[in-house]
Amino acid sequence: MDAVIAAAGRALAAGDALGALKRVALRDDAPALAVRGLALARLGDLARAKGLLRAAARAFGPRAAVERARCAVAEAEIALVSRDLGAAARPLEAAIAVLERYGDHANAAHARHLVVRRLVLIGRLDQAERALEALDPGTLPPALRAAHEHVVAGLALRRLRTRAAHAALARARAAAREAGIASLQAEIDATARLLERPAARMVAGDDERMLRLAEVEALLGSGSLVVDACRCIVRAAPNSVPLARRPVLFALARELAQAWPGDVARGDLVARVFRTRHGDDSHRARLRVEMGRLRAALRGLAEVVATKAGFRMTPVRGHVVQVLLPPFETAHADVLARLADGESWSSSALALALGVSPRTVQRALDALARDGRVQAIGIGRARRWMMPAVPGFPTGLLLAEPPARG
Repeated sequence: MDAVIAAAGRALAAGDALGALKRVALRDDAPALAVRGLALARLGDLARAKGLLRAAARAFGPRAAVERARCAVAEAEIALVSRDLGAAARPLEAAIAVLERYGDHANAAHARHLVVRRLVLIGRLDQAERALEALDPGTLPPALRAAHEHVVAGLALRRLRTRAAHAALARARAAAREAGIASLQAEIDATARLLERPAARMVAGDDERMLRLAEVEALLGSGSLVVDACRCIVRAAPNSVPLARRPVLFALARELAQAWPGDVARGDLVARVFRTRHGDDSHRARLRVEMGRLRAALRGLAEVVATKAGFRMTPVRGHVVQVLLPPFETAHADVLARLADGESWSSSALALALGVSPRTVQRALDALARDGRVQAIGIGRARRWMMPAVPGFPTGLLLAEPPARG
């Protein structure tokens, strides 16, 4: 490696993308192309950065396996930032194998972190935790150690482990200060601010208030019967019943929980859950069947009893019933929650992250675009979707994990 490329690499490691670009701007050899691609990626010009990295990989040739693998990792990171989640996965495993074979453990660890970040984005938290356990942060340089602890904090946030998230963010801040990269420190600070924002809304009888994530964690561990509309779960610690795949049952449970300690009339349940203004005998028969299924699903947590007017939910252990709602309820809140990270997403990436079909996502995006809630950038396969910077977006921390596919 010549002195100019070495100096540009040191500038990149210190977060000085412009300094690195100035050193190699007039060169078109393979190392210079790679450095220019990395620098432009840091500056946000992702399309040109991807083209330069591909050109660098071709210029290195088949004998420079390590350099080509590093270019593949950088291109995968660009795909991840661009929310091209399908393309982000393909080259990483092969690149990791090459980097480890030739002893480049730092870049191999960086590639493994990209794998974990992708798994977090698509809601595969169990897989992300298993992949993260294979990494030893003590062997990483400061910048990678900060990224590692940032990923640990993100997983803890989604698992509702706020103390673990605080501890990981403190370690990430310390490592970022040691690395001296301002953009990394800003990213960690932005994650820390999530802990202070409203994550959900709690309703118990006539009481309604906003909750931060730590308060949500305390509520779910309190022993109260909680009907969690953020993740479609009925919970009384330590037991829980997921109803994400049974939307009618969850809708019935929510209606009964919001009316607690009173009951809900049969006609109101038919109108709200089955969405019909004029219920007939078939609707009332279906209501009885669904109530029987709900009674069986909640056995051990709550009793669903028939009253003269309708139905009532009663906790088995005598605790209060509380409903956990998103801070702001709106149509297609799951799509908005993904777009709330400020990045531009393709419809296929949203479908992968939410575990639904691309057509379902496209219908939701079209409806949101008509209301001015999202905006499209680009055309055809290059089209990406973003949410304008407006207050009142739903949090993505309490989204349900996509259903596993057998």
